[in-house]
Amino acid sequence: MDTAARAAHAAHAAPAAKLGKRARNRRAVEADILRVARGHLATSGAAGLSLRAVARDLGMVSSGVYRYVESRDELLTRLIVDSYLSLADAVRAAHDAVDPDDLGGRWDALGRALRTWALEHPHDFALIYGSPVPDYDAPAERTTEAGTAVMALLVTLLEDARSARRVPEASGLGIPEAPATAALGALLADPMFAGTGIDPAMLAQGVAAWTLLLGAVTSEVFSQLGPLPDAPALFETLLGASRHLVVTDASAN
Repeated sequence: MDTAARAAHAAHAAPAAKLGKRARNRRAVEADILRVARGHLATSGAAGLSLRAVARDLGMVSSGVYRYVESRDELLTRLIVDSYLSLADAVRAAHDAVDPDDLGGRWDALGRALRTWALEHPHDFALIYGSPVPDYDAPAERTTEAGTAVMALLVTLLEDARSARRVPEASGLGIPEAPATAALGALLADPMFAGTGIDPAMLAQGVAAWTLLLGAVTSEVFSQLGPLPDAPALFETLLGASRHLVVTDASAN
């Protein structure tokens, strides 16, 4: 996350009383801009987002809104970072409420928090996990850290499962070592994995589990499977399947 994003997140979390009047006013206006922009995501989609339209709904002249947000792309970037941080906060809170030794419970808490957040914020979810916005390239230096916050939590969980010898054998899951190394081995050089003992096959298991979990949520939010008789029951079934890719039952050890 870049300096501007960190400052924005810190300002969002800081009590208003600790800010000067000018900073409080600016924060209030920026919050209003994001609020109205989110409403436009619901009605026009990310591709139709317009600073002029946001300014109009706020009762501001177009030139006025540019004092706070310099372009549509900047607005999209702020919305993306804010959405990632909101999701990470929700997931982390659920995860941290579980006993650290309850590895399966931690995975389930992560998954359920992801689903709950997505259903409560479907347009934010679509912004960060849906189709790319035409003519917009998310700046990696602004979005990568926020966008990988949940993944970092999953890496910690996978490492804890490895340390506890509770990661299922990759060979038993049909994940051969050589293809996993070719596909994912280079990713282990990322600082996110520093100090862990995760190998390519374990990483492949984690990616498979996350893909299944995210796919379960995506299919429900976007109604990709059509009307379901019991969407929560299907999610719980897929949540359990994803968990068994990365964490064995404690009784099995």
